[in-house]
Amino acid sequence: MDSATGDTWLGYECSPSSNDYFGSDHKPIPPRIPLLAAENFSFNAIPRSRNEYHYGNYEIRVQDILHRNCSVVYELASPFDPTLRSMSSELASKIAADLETRLSMTAQRRKRCSWNLTRYIYSQGDDGHDIDPLDKWTIDILVWIGWPEPTTSEADQNDSDSNYDEVPNDYSDRADEIAPSFDSLLLFVAHHVKAYLSERVAAGPLKAEDCRLILPIANEEEGDHYIYRGEYDYYKSFGYTECGMFPLSCSVDRQAVLAHHCIVADIEIAAYEDELDGAVQRLVERTRTIFPNQHNRRFVWGLTTSSRTIHAYIFGPDGIWASTVMDISGAEGRLAFISLLVNWSLCPVDRFGFDPTVRYVLGKTAGDTYLEIDVHETDKDTGLVEKLTYYSKQCVGAAERLFGPHARYFAASNSLESMDKPTFLIKDMWSTLSSDTVDDAREVSFLNVLHAEFGQSSEFGGSFSQFVSTGPVYINRGDTVVVDSTATAFAGLPDISQIRQHGRTMTKWAGKMISAADNPSQVVIAIADAMVALNEAYEKCKILHGNLSDRAIQFQETTDGIKGTLGEFDYASYSGDGTGKVPEILLFQSIRNLERLVEPGARGMRSREHAQAPNTRLDDWESILYVICILGTLGINKMERDAYSNGRGSLPFIKYWDSDEGHSASREKRLHFDSACNLYDVIAIMVVDGPLRHLAEDIHRVLFLHPECQGALVSLEGVDPLVLRDAFEEDIVEELLRVVERHKQLALVTLSTTEATPTTEAEPIA
Repeated sequence: MDSATGDTWLGYECSPSSNDYFGSDHKPIPPRIPLLAAENFSFNAIPRSRNEYHYGNYEIRVQDILHRNCSVVYELASPFDPTLRSMSSELASKIAADLETRLSMTAQRRKRCSWNLTRYIYSQGDDGHDIDPLDKWTIDILVWIGWPEPTTSEADQNDSDSNYDEVPNDYSDRADEIAPSFDSLLLFVAHHVKAYLSERVAAGPLKAEDCRLILPIANEEEGDHYIYRGEYDYYKSFGYTECGMFPLSCSVDRQAVLAHHCIVADIEIAAYEDELDGAVQRLVERTRTIFPNQHNRRFVWGLTTSSRTIHAYIFGPDGIWASTVMDISGAEGRLAFISLLVNWSLCPVDRFGFDPTVRYVLGKTAGDTYLEIDVHETDKDTGLVEKLTYYSKQCVGAAERLFGPHARYFAASNSLESMDKPTFLIKDMWSTLSSDTVDDAREVSFLNVLHAEFGQSSEFGGSFSQFVSTGPVYINRGDTVVVDSTATAFAGLPDISQIRQHGRTMTKWAGKMISAADNPSQVVIAIADAMVALNEAYEKCKILHGNLSDRAIQFQETTDGIKGTLGEFDYASYSGDGTGKVPEILLFQSIRNLERLVEPGARGMRSREHAQAPNTRLDDWESILYVICILGTLGINKMERDAYSNGRGSLPFIKYWDSDEGHSASREKRLHFDSACNLYDVIAIMVVDGPLRHLAEDIHRVLFLHPECQGALVSLEGVDPLVLRDAFEEDIVEELLRVVERHKQLALVTLSTTEATPTTEAEPIA
């Protein structure tokens, strides 16, 4: 990159002034603040995803997907280059040897005086001057790994403040005592890494941008640390810290960060060894906030520590892998952890889980920050792969979950000058491989069919996303270039349940997603357009969508008014082709799809006959009803969602709809939509009253209260109204189309007779 605009380090590009982001002149502020939204941040709750206000998945699933004692975890942090591997091993051994020497000397000194006096001497120096910071850090480390209690003679020598020497008895006090000691170990290693690597950089050929410092991040939150858990439930985090990656030129000290992008791992602290499972639970809860804030994160590292042990964790799309134990009370365990930190300092950024093909460009101000995104396109004639770079200032859909496809959506353009007027939508996701076909290819196939059928239509020509390109993401693996997938990223890890391929699909920009609308009337119009177009796709091509969500519908204002566009056909199917593939995200799924995931005879199974029946258009209409309920409850733009999350917490029905267990979600949906009275429990708490609420009521009336098949609950005689409903599909769909058309006309009148609401800016790159 041109030096006039910025340079590159660690996969990021920084402006000449961006050193301010990592300097020591800034007042420390708490981490977890999105780079461009710090002024809106509230500490009432840790930022969380829009759809996961009660992320029940980890409460049930963590133990099922946690793979313990994986020694390969260490290998995944090591550099590919044999020279760097050798350098890392040599440096780790030197650091460990120096630490052991200093620990031994400090322990000898400890025998001659109390801890109070030792700490005072080490903080002031024998002659009243500051001493080597390595010695200060050493005593912190020794206090951590030794937890020495004062002898009676020491207590006598230090009557007035002997409590200072006591081992903390309270859980939170002891955990909080470990955090600064852990930070001291990071600083001890970083001090040596900086000195050693700076010499190698000066001598060449090692480049400064190819290495980094792993430093603790200052946390200036006052008071107790509470983590949001859902259902108005916050629990106390007894101890945690964070570490980030910083340039080699950075000072070796706790860093204050203005953005989330440099955080490498969360560290959760357990005061006692038998509390490590609780630390893992808290680590999951904190780690899941990284993906929505780091738009170039492929997977995430985490650490847990206690008074004796450290474990490293890798959070992949389908599981968590824990390292073998590093017992830091012994020299061998300390060497293992030091080796991990040194490897992190020298390995390529993709070993951290960062995506080298998505690069942050940090400007002089937060508003100047944008992303560079590489898209690999294959020439149809030559078959050659060409890398093209696009630019984005808006991530219009973040990766909101810890597990799954990690789908992200970027409003992008092919030039810096046109970033404010995007021309493309880039979808980045990890698709499952099935019969050598990825979900992206399925979507492209359906989009091509729709374009061939409706591309020249004056009425439906712009009703479906227009495909531009698709292809896998390629990254460097040493001297070779490979397709990015879980097979290459997690090579050697055991029990990988399925292979995912990292890919990008690009379509033409069709406007905002309905989850970023300015007012509910826009949402109603966009939904009406999308459902009419989808019905036309069924009539002409027999296509069922199968994955309607708040991200599947976009809209933009044209000279003819608001126009809705339907996309996200990666789970589409043809009518009569069987049951179709059930999407991974279950929040918006129909009851039929949810019950299809339940094993026969399982508790909560209501109707096997309904689950085994092929999908119909009614399943898509069910999904759009759930979309309306969710948007009406959580808000249709960032301002409403922030006000909701800061003031009201989670709601019970969202908790169960978002469960990974199909029978739980289907049971609750059957109950909530069985009658108009039960529906009131859902729509009564809508923060977006008016158009969305009325539309939800009317769709529910037609879809679930048909005279011949009323309700959603299975009767005592085993009669399932949803099975009976399939026989009236044609009549129900016709009435639903009349409903959305009527509400669209009302929304158009509302827009024309009221003043336009000021446009809400899209959520910026964080």
